[in-house]
Amino acid sequence: MAFEFFNGASLRRGALGFTALAALILSGCAVQPRVPTTTNASTSLATQTSRAYHGRFAVQYNDQNGVQRNAYGNFDWQETGDTVTLQLRNPLGQTMAIVTSSPSLATLELPNRQPMSADNVSQLMQNTLGFALPVEGLRYWLQPSAAPSSRAQTTLDPESSNGRPKEIKQDGWTIDYLAYADAPATGVKRVNLVRNEPPLDIKLVLDQ
Repeated sequence: MAFEFFNGASLRRGALGFTALAALILSGCAVQPRVPTTTNASTSLATQTSRAYHGRFAVQYNDQNGVQRNAYGNFDWQETGDTVTLQLRNPLGQTMAIVTSSPSLATLELPNRQPMSADNVSQLMQNTLGFALPVEGLRYWLQPSAAPSSRAQTTLDPESSNGRPKEIKQDGWTIDYLAYADAPATGVKRVNLVRNEPPLDIKLVLDQ
């Protein structure tokens, strides 16, 4: 699957194609982002595992009627301990959704609506947005490494001297690392994630 990432006209079409949230976006409403908190007992561990990413996303998926849809925008990822908060914003900068995932609960907030909750963050996103980002896998794939919870096939970058991944296949996903940040910066710059069933194509650009 291939689609234009940052063409201005494509961004507008993608935003309109985000049918689950279109009416909310057009109304100009926005959700205020929330920063996860930790108890004193977990502060030390949370500090060790705190990560934040900011970037752009493009998602190509099939809706419940089998019609191909595109969604584009920006994202902010905040990971503190075992809690991940993901904020999705449209190309105009308005917050479309805030997803919070922890081991005990997942919540999703939309503009002018009561927060929704479920045990499974993927099912919650699928039912509400029409697609589900692999939040649990991304916690590791963005590092970049395979998640420890299941078997994975990792192909190393032959042009790298530090053994960084070129591709990871895990849990039905193929994760292609297209670019890493230029030194002295470190980390992933561009990554594509593809799943065949149900079809889902995710492109991420991380701003270092």
